[in-house]
Amino acid sequence: MDRITPPVPPASATIRPERLRPELPGLGNDPAAVRQRIEMLERLLERSFVIPLIRRNVGLDAIAGVVPVVGDVLTGLMGAYVVWEARNIGLPRWKLWRMGANVAFDTALGAVPLVGDAFDLFFRSNTRNLKILRKHLDRHHPQARVIEG
Repeated sequence: MDRITPPVPPASATIRPERLRPELPGLGNDPAAVRQRIEMLERLLERSFVIPLIRRNVGLDAIAGVVPVVGDVLTGLMGAYVVWEARNIGLPRWKLWRMGANVAFDTALGAVPLVGDAFDLFFRSNTRNLKILRKHLDRHHPQARVIEG
């Protein structure tokens, strides 16, 4: 006795869901996702840890600056990524130059031994750049605004 198997439809005829897993927050190119990524990166670079005795927030920028050249170059590249993201959402050129100058100034002075490490505790280029980006997004993309409460 032969078993009859039902015909298999061609692969183009099968219906597949467009996404197999839900979209993760912050992975899109919309202004809200860009804002979320930059806020996360700013938190990592500037406010990851608290120095207990003085209750001062420090981040990867100040900690990696202890490693002479590699740490400053790495955090400089991460700061440049923030400027690149800002360029992709359409910030004006003068704001991009200002953000780039913040990163370059932080990277250059942070590379000076000992003085640069102390400087990284007080000059927070990524926080300044996030402030520039937030002001732009709040004005030009109000739907990307985050309501804190």
